[in-house]
Amino acid sequence: MVMKKVLASVMAVATLALAIAGCGKKDDKKFVVGFDQEFPPMGFVADDGSYVGFDLDLAQECAKRMGREFVAQPIAWDSKDQELKSGNIDCIWNGFTISGREDGYTWSEPYMVNDQVVVVKNDSGITSLSDLAGLKVAVQKDSSGLAALNDNPDLTNTFGELVEIDSYLQAMMELEMGSVDAIVMDEIVARYEIQTSGKPFAILDEAVASEEYGVGFLLGNTALRDEVQKTLEDMAADGTMKQISEKWFGSDVTIIGK
Repeated sequence: MVMKKVLASVMAVATLALAIAGCGKKDDKKFVVGFDQEFPPMGFVADDGSYVGFDLDLAQECAKRMGREFVAQPIAWDSKDQELKSGNIDCIWNGFTISGREDGYTWSEPYMVNDQVVVVKNDSGITSLSDLAGLKVAVQKDSSGLAALNDNPDLTNTFGELVEIDSYLQAMMELEMGSVDAIVMDEIVARYEIQTSGKPFAILDEAVASEEYGVGFLLGNTALRDEVQKTLEDMAADGTMKQISEKWFGSDVTIIGK
């Protein structure tokens, strides 16, 4: 009887351990993509509440070809590293700039080039970077725009104030209301938002910085990176990437295989 009780206890402990291990194990049948849901046209919320965007289309096609279930997981952009390290997401794929972050992630090859630009009101009288002296400039928190400004103190120190805002959509509302004088942001996002919203905004000819977009994985996760990279190269070769780009931008702006 004692032996049976001991055996039962051991089995119970083993079962519990397996259950705990199972809870912590990453589901490799899914491909969970972390993205900023206020970053059109790369990833955002459509009128029907669904998640859409250029990057999400690329990621969904990637997941399909890899035989995995695609999951679009919106995240707070300034919490992206914690989401990745905790295993809540498999990668960060949402207009994610490689420059300045090279050593923080395991990266895919770049698939798009982008500039950090300045957006102003049409009637602001601001036509150059030098005109920003003494003005209130907005940028998204923990963004590549902020990194570009931090790398360019000769410009940033001329501002009257640099304001960090949670999202670029919020920054554009602040600009429209006159709460800020300019925004430093991704050109891809700026042009899409101006085109689709019809807001009276303009983009300065002078760029703050030029950069490349890539898919960021947890540092050391080369296996998943290699799988995604191979899939992207296949999508570029068979014209699927070009089709997705033309859907969102009217032309092929991707650079893989070119």
